[in-house]
Formats: sequence, C-alpha cells, structure tokens
Amino acid sequence: MAATGNADTNVGHGALIEAVDRALTTHGRAVLAGPAGSGKTEVARAVAATAARRRETVLWLAPEAADREIPEASAAALLASVPRTALDRLAGPQRTAIALLRREADAPRAGRDHVALRLAVVEVLRTLAAPGPVLLVLDNAQWLDAESTELLRFVLRLTPPRVRVLAAECVQGGAPVAEPLCGPGTTVVRVPALGADEVAELLLRHGLPARLAGRIHQASGGNPRLALALGHSLAEAAAGQGGGAHHADTLPVTGQAREVARRLLAAAPARARPTLLLAALAARPTTALLRRAGRPDAEAELAEAERAALVTVGEDGAVAFTAGALPTALAADAGWPERAAGHAALAAAVDDPVQAVRHRALAVDTPDPHLAAEITRAADACRRRGQRALAAELGLLAAERTPAGLPQEELARLVGAAEDAGWAGRADLARRATRAVLARDASPAQRVRSRLAVIDAAGQALADLDETIAHAVADAAGDPSLRAAVQLRIAWKHNIGDGDPVRARDAAAEAGALAKAGGDQVAEAMALTVRARMGRILGDPDAEDILAEALALPAPEVPLGMRNAPQYLAVRHALFDDRLADARRQLLVLLPAVQRTGSAEDVFEVLRSLTEAELRRGHCARGAAHARRALELTIEAGLSPGPAWYVAATAEAAAGSFARAAAYARRGIRASEEEGDQVFLSRGLYALGTVELATGEAAKAVATLSRVAALEEAQQVVDPSILRWHGELAEALVAADAPCEAVGLLDRVTPVARSLGRPTVLAALDRARGLCRSAQGEPEPAVALLEATAERFGALGLPLEQGRTLLALARVERRRRRRAPARAALLAAAGLFEAAGAGPWLDLARETAPETCGPHPGVAALTEAEARLALLVGGGASNQEAAAKLFLSVKTVEARLTRIYQKLDVRSRAQLATALRGQ
Repeated sequence: MAATGNADTNVGHGALIEAVDRALTTHGRAVLAGPAGSGKTEVARAVAATAARRRETVLWLAPEAADREIPEASAAALLASVPRTALDRLAGPQRTAIALLRREADAPRAGRDHVALRLAVVEVLRTLAAPGPVLLVLDNAQWLDAESTELLRFVLRLTPPRVRVLAAECVQGGAPVAEPLCGPGTTVVRVPALGADEVAELLLRHGLPARLAGRIHQASGGNPRLALALGHSLAEAAAGQGGGAHHADTLPVTGQAREVARRLLAAAPARARPTLLLAALAARPTTALLRRAGRPDAEAELAEAERAALVTVGEDGAVAFTAGALPTALAADAGWPERAAGHAALAAAVDDPVQAVRHRALAVDTPDPHLAAEITRAADACRRRGQRALAAELGLLAAERTPAGLPQEELARLVGAAEDAGWAGRADLARRATRAVLARDASPAQRVRSRLAVIDAAGQALADLDETIAHAVADAAGDPSLRAAVQLRIAWKHNIGDGDPVRARDAAAEAGALAKAGGDQVAEAMALTVRARMGRILGDPDAEDILAEALALPAPEVPLGMRNAPQYLAVRHALFDDRLADARRQLLVLLPAVQRTGSAEDVFEVLRSLTEAELRRGHCARGAAHARRALELTIEAGLSPGPAWYVAATAEAAAGSFARAAAYARRGIRASEEEGDQVFLSRGLYALGTVELATGEAAKAVATLSRVAALEEAQQVVDPSILRWHGELAEALVAADAPCEAVGLLDRVTPVARSLGRPTVLAALDRARGLCRSAQGEPEPAVALLEATAERFGALGLPLEQGRTLLALARVERRRRRRAPARAALLAAAGLFEAAGAGPWLDLARETAPETCGPHPGVAALTEAEARLALLVGGGASNQEAAAKLFLSVKTVEARLTRIYQKLDVRSRAQLATALRGQ
C-alpha cells in the first residue's frame, strides 16, 4: 500500500494532484514526469492517499536504480505485495508461474511458461478489481527492468477499466519512457517548478527563515528537494558561525544540495560538460560567446542540456541555467586548472572590456600590480554604470591581486569594495570586504567606512547590529563627519529595528549638528530628512518646515540612497496627504535617477511608492505591475523580502486575489519578525487585517489589527495618515459586535486627525462611524453619514475608498430591508471597482448575499455579527462549528445565540431557520 501524502512537501502541488486524479478517473492511465527532486513521489503518494480514502485497493511499486539490472525484479516485488487471497483462484500453471517468479519453487527442466505468467498477472489484477477499483502506482518507472516492463505492457492491455495506472518517472526532458508502457494517448502530467511564493511556503513549513525564499528560489529553480537542501545548508552554515542566516548570504552549495545538483547535471551527456562549465563561468553566456571561447558545437551541446532541463537558450542565443545552484556546482566540481583555462578562454572571447579584465583576473592566482590596477579601473567603470554589485566583486578581486608590498592600495580597494557592496545591498560581499579590512592595519576612518557599509547592506535587518555600531562609534571619535555618518545609521536603526522614533529623531538631530560642524551638507540634509520623517510620525507640526530646510540645502541628485533623500521624503508626504497625481509625477522623475545609481533598494523604494500611488488612484493594473517589478527586484538583488511581500499583499488585495494577498501578508509578517523590522511588521499585519475584514473574518481582523495598534502605540506613532489602521479596526470591531469599543477608538483618533488636517483619514473614520451608528440602532443617521462620506471620497479622487463606502452603505440599507437603495449602492460600488480593475472588491460587490431581511421583523434588529451567526446556525452548523468558522469561543457563540433567540422570539434552531427563510 502507498504511504500517505505529506502535505508539507506537497506545497504548490494541490492543483497538480487534482489534475492527476482527474486524468486517472477519466482515462484510467497517467504518467507523472519531472526531474529529480521535483516532488513526483509526494504527488503520487497524495493521489494514492486520495484513492485509499475512496476505499480503492492501492498497489505501490517503487524500484531502485539497481533493480534495473535484475531481470523481473520489479514484477517479483509487485506480486510479493499482492494478498495471497488474490492467488487462490489461479489455475495450476498460472499459480506455478507466480511461485517461480516469487522464488517459491524450483524452475522446471522444461523451462518457464511465460504465457502462463502473463495471464496469471492479468487474472490477479482482475480479481483485485472485482470488489472495487484498483490503483497501481509505479514510482521511479525509469528503473523498471526490461522484462518487468514487457510483462506489465502486456498485462495492462488486458486489465479491466477498474484497474488504473499512475507511472511516475524521473525525466528531465523529452518523452517519458513509461508513456508506451501505459498505452497510446496516455495523459502525461509534468511536475512544474515551484514559484517563489511556493518556495517561501515550503521553507516556512520546514522551519527555515522565510526571508531566504527569494535567493533559494533562484538557486533551486523551484526544485523542492534542492530548495530544502539549500535552505538547510544555509541555516546550518549560519548556526556554525553563531548567527542567523542573512537574506543576501551566498548560498552554500554543499553536502546534500551539491548532491542534488550533481544528480540533475548528470542528465546531460558528458560531451556537453565543458560547454556547460564555460557557461557557468561567464557572466552573460551566449552561444556565440561559447563558440568563440573554443566550443564550436556549443549549439548542439546546449540543445542536449536544454532537453535535460538544465538550461534555456533564447532566440538571441542567451544561455540561462534553470537553477542558480547548477553553475555553482559545475564550478565547484571542476579543478583549478579547468576553471583557469575556462576564464582565460572567456577573457579572449568577451566583447565587454570589464568582463575581459574580470576573466583575466580569475584565470590567475598570483599578485600582479598592473592587473590589480586594471581591475580597479574596471570597478570604477562599473560604478559609473550603476553596476555597484559588480564593482564590489571587482574591488575584492583587485585587492586579492595586489602585492603584499602595497598595503595602502590593498586597503583602499577593500574599503571601496565594501562601500560598493553596501550601496548594492550585497551583505555577503560587504561583510567579506570588511572582515579583510579589520584583519589589516587599517585607519579608524577605513574601519568606520567599512562597518557603515555592512550596516547599509543589511536592509531591514538592523536589530542585531549593535556591536558593529558600537565599534563604529568608537572609531569615529574625534571626526565630526564620521560621527555624523554613524549617528545617521543609529537613527535608522532606532526607527526600523527598535521601533523608537523619538530616539531616532534625537540621533538624527545629533547627526545634523555634527555634519554642520564638519561642513558636510549632504549628511546634514540627510539628518534633517530623518528628523522630518520622525516628526511626521510623532505628529510634530514643525515636520514640514524641517523638510523644507533639508530641501533647501545643496545636495547631489541621489545622496547615499534615495530613500534617505529629502526629495523622496517629500514624495512620501504627498502620498500620506493623498496628493497622488503630484506624487506620481515626482516618482516618475526619480525612477530613472535611482536606476542609474545601481542601488536596488532605492529602485525598490520608488516602485513601492508608485504602487501605492496607482492603487489609491484606482489604477490597479498599473499598481500591480509596479508591485511585480518590486518583488522581482527584491528576489534578484537579495533585498529584505518583508517590504516586498507587504507591497505584493496590497497589490493583490486591490487587483488580484484576497487569498494571495493574505498569503503574501503572512510571509511578510514572518520575514519582518525574523529581521526585527518593526516598521514593516506593522504594515504586514495591517495588510492581513484589512483582507480578513474584507473577507468577513471579523474576529481575526480585530486580533490582527489590535496587534497593529499595540505596535504603533509602542512606536509612539501619532499621525494616523501614515498607516491607516484606525478606521479598519473600528469597522472590524463593529463587525465583531463591539460597536462601543469602535466608538471609543474613533473618539480618540478623530480629534488628532482633525488637528493635523488629514481629510482622507477623517473620511475613513466617518465610514466606520456610520457603521457604528447602524449597529447602535441609528440607521437613518448612518445612511446619511455614509452617503456623504462616499461623495467626499469621490471628490478626493479615491475610487476604491468610495466603492468600499458604498458597500458599507448597501449593508446598512439591506439591514433596514430597503432592497432598492441597497441594490443601487452595490451597483455603484461595482461600477467603481470595475473601472479601477479592483477584481477582489468587484467580486464582493457582485455577491448576492443571503437575505437576512425577510418578513420576520426581528431580523433587521440583528447586528452584522449576529446575522452571520444566525445564518450559520440556521443552516445547520453546531455551536462548535460556528465558533471555529467565526473565530470565536463556544461560550461567546452561546451568549450571542441567546440574544438572537430573544430578538427573533424563537426557541429552537428549527424556528430560527424558519424565521431566516421568512416562512
């Protein structure tokens, strides 16, 4: 019998399992094909488990590689698993043939009766299928021996339709060998690679850090076994170093990960191996480049590798490995002479002078002052191009090729490499360069600059950098400019890692004073920017004046990160104030500028803000496109994933699917918790709570949004325009039958929003207040307030908020049993959502909710939470089932049911169902 399917390893394969089961039900035969480690066995086990739950007989045959060389080994193993009762009805010669195959009798002198054996196996399967369907699973079908394959091919032609066959085999490309075994026209289902989201889910289920998902997806190509092996290798390497794994760390393709990669590479013919190695060593391999580098048959060899699903070759000849671990494994398994020869060949073949220098440097391992100087010039060229990650790699190479007699040149190159890595967000390169600096006789300034690069490369993971900062503070003593630079990083750390804007503002003020004393206007402008940002959070009325002061200072176009520049903060303030057209216009000016700098984090920041601007303007398709680019960039550059998953969640909630939005939000929450990022932890929770509210999970929304409230309170956030959770939490409280708590929250935040002049925040609070009034038995004021609020959102140019307000109005009107106004509000909301491309919200508006406003007069008196519970219980749900569905305790369900019975004057569940049906 088959093992039960493992849900942990079937991540992303739900639809695939259904497709295989459907093919078996329809056609009786299916082949499941995919490369090693793709999850075929787990999918087959899940299909077998489904069949077993239907009381089908499941036969499981899983030969191993050695079995392929043993005649009839697989057939014998299959028949050994068959119950003895299935053999009782066999005729004498057939029973003898089975006994001979199972080595239960000596072979006769006249030889074996192969016809009797074939007919015996047919009869066994017919006997097993007599009481019910049989599923025969052939896992690792590629290892069936030839004799067993021929036997099964004959048998399966004669078995009844109730005998179904699933053959799973490891195949990289081309036609599966099991296809003819199952007969012509057999459905072949290929196991697809996991997406980045599914890799993230796989890591989470195995207790591995979610923030590694992007890099592991790239390195594994979506192969589940390789992804898990890489994740475990990285986690073990980090544990061995006494620290947590960083999302930008180089992935160690060692141990099990290398074995999986080797197994995948073994599918390519040996003659293609040198070409694949050259492709692995090249930065941008193409067929033309590989031909020039001495592989005249590159196209044919790569075609074989492509059939083995190891590479893809574009129409322009560009070569890409399907998994990033494959070139790493190829290079690691090659010896130094082979790698050096490959780099030398590529140096002579590439067109780009920078790449030529890089390959010449990698082709030798001895110091050379002229080569080191040439590499340094190439790094300078990369810096001008905005290729800061490549500049960092070249800087490290230049330092390695610098002779021992030039220590200052070596140090300068190492510090430059660290700073380039910090700018590019490459924490692995920044730490490597900084370790080298600290191991040498570096000056305090060089040590400070290197340590600042490590901080800059850390992204949102600043919580564990106290020791690095402490050393930087000590080394910067006596130099105002260096002290200012360190204090700026301390301010960022207080905000992101500690969630303490007051300390961040104070550190920024100290940084500004030091920068002014040192005549560093760039650092002064950045310090003022941090003060303005913290001031906005804290509700400081002088925040805009401080920002204006920063903008007035002369500064380069992009000082140390656009995210820290005053012109970018001005855009963020425009977003907070819903001056969306102005914000979008400025962002489109900034985007090319940040793309030129080579800072992936800056590009992400601009894309994030563009996403927010477009979504709030009701241009959901544009917003979703920016969010996709932001997520792709995060994965490609190895940035902290928490912010990208938050952005993806907001885009999905507006333009994709609430289910995917919730999944992104949960991953973002997990990643931000792992990195100690208080800022985006709040945002991830906010995104999740909003989705839970929209999908009717009121109690969950209250719990999630209450966590946001606690975090924002701990961070002393005053301005409600930055993260607009107040209205959402109030609406969730109303939906969870706690309108008094909602009113208390609204009464506390409304004066703050009014004093700060936040009209769009006030409109959202009024939407929640309208729902409160309805829940408290004031339907007419509620309707009037919601109608006025919808008009305000329309005038403010916020169509999604206007549509949400109309949905709220429809719910209130429906509770009043005013069907025509409710229908009109729903139609108006649907029109807004359709024009905006807000698919999930359009689906909500189009839903025809069950009528809770039938002829019974008491139904209209039920609160929204009571109505949901009444519908569940009236539909037959037990108290326990209703409690689980509504995320409540059974005691709360019982108390609410008592109130419902009193309002409707009913005494039983049957009477409740009758009242809800209006009979």
